Amino acid sequence: MAATRSTAAASIGLLLADVDGTLVTQEKLLTERAIAAVRALGEAGIHFAVTSGRPPRGMAMLIEPLRLRTPIAAFNGGLIVDPDPTLRPIERRALPGALVAPVIELLKSFALGVWVYRGADWYLLDPQGAHVEHESRTVEFAPTVVESFAGIDEGVVKIVGVSDDFDAVERASKAAQEHFGGQVSAARSQPYYLDVTHPDANKGAVVKWLAARYDVPLERIATIGDMPNDVLMFAHTGLSIAMGNADREVQRAARYVTATNEQEGFADAVERWILGVR
Repeated sequence: MAATRSTAAASIGLLLADVDGTLVTQEKLLTERAIAAVRALGEAGIHFAVTSGRPPRGMAMLIEPLRLRTPIAAFNGGLIVDPDPTLRPIERRALPGALVAPVIELLKSFALGVWVYRGADWYLLDPQGAHVEHESRTVEFAPTVVESFAGIDEGVVKIVGVSDDFDAVERASKAAQEHFGGQVSAARSQPYYLDVTHPDANKGAVVKWLAARYDVPLERIATIGDMPNDVLMFAHTGLSIAMGNADREVQRAARYVTATNEQEGFADAVERWILGVR
């Protein structure tokens, strides 16, 4: 890639990217072109950071190929860690303990499977449930199976409702927002996942945290993603890019729309609108 950047692209100081559906392919792989694009950002003096609903260990495999130096915002910002081998926590935003059981019950009322994340652990009731095997492969570790979630309330950073009934997931999302209001952040990270986190654990808050840490004005930050929870970060940044595989609601919220994650949409967006080399 050429090092010369256009005048418009020259104003970007940091790019924050979603992971699944954006940075990686449907098979959860980094392409060589995506890796090259991230490395070109570094050569151009542009910070690159990632945020995802994944746990920290689920993003550890990105550190070496992407040469990550910025903190990793896991659980949509519920846990921010150093990109070192220990994934040392920098900041944690846990759900209030008193809300954990009510959130679980609300998700169950829509017939959603429930996953609970606390620290480095992933708890669930049914190891044969929807997307468990897929998620285990994605994050590269297995869940802890429990008979109930009793006693697992303090320090919980994310609760996930899981179902292949996408309408039920959407209804549960709206119900959580209506029932708990500003006490939680509830947004879909995939059509089949509803992530419930601390109200300050959302991708919009991650943008503000990174802006303060690196002293980069919000208008000089670019964001790229594909799901409704990515719209929360689009709203705060000067340049927002939706993936071609995003639904229309997400695409309408972004300034630009790139190709899909199966068509090198991430790398294409970096080259075209961040580096300005195309």
